[in-house]
Amino acid sequence: MNQKPTKNHQSISRQNWLLAGAVMVLAAFPLVFVRGEYGGADDQAKKAITEIQPDYKPWFNHLFEPASGEISSLLFASQAAIGAGVVGYVIGLYKGRSQRQKSDDE
Repeated sequence: MNQKPTKNHQSISRQNWLLAGAVMVLAAFPLVFVRGEYGGADDQAKKAITEIQPDYKPWFNHLFEPASGEISSLLFASQAAIGAGVVGYVIGLYKGRSQRQKSDDE
């Protein structure tokens, strides 16, 4: 089963590596060139509401308040990783099903 990679396979492989490199550059660009404080949308919304109506009281309180910003970031990153894993699994599942269906039809 040792087959030499075809020209088309090499082209696709190169394209995938170029896309992965482009994603890394796009992710690193703001971290290197954009200066300033990175904040969440929650803080911006709270500030805007306080400016509009200073005596505003929230309806609900947090169920869980992380001890520090680092823990909050860890939880957010973990949530993103789990979500990406679920999306990747579903995409792979449907891709496998469609390939199996194609092979059954042939």
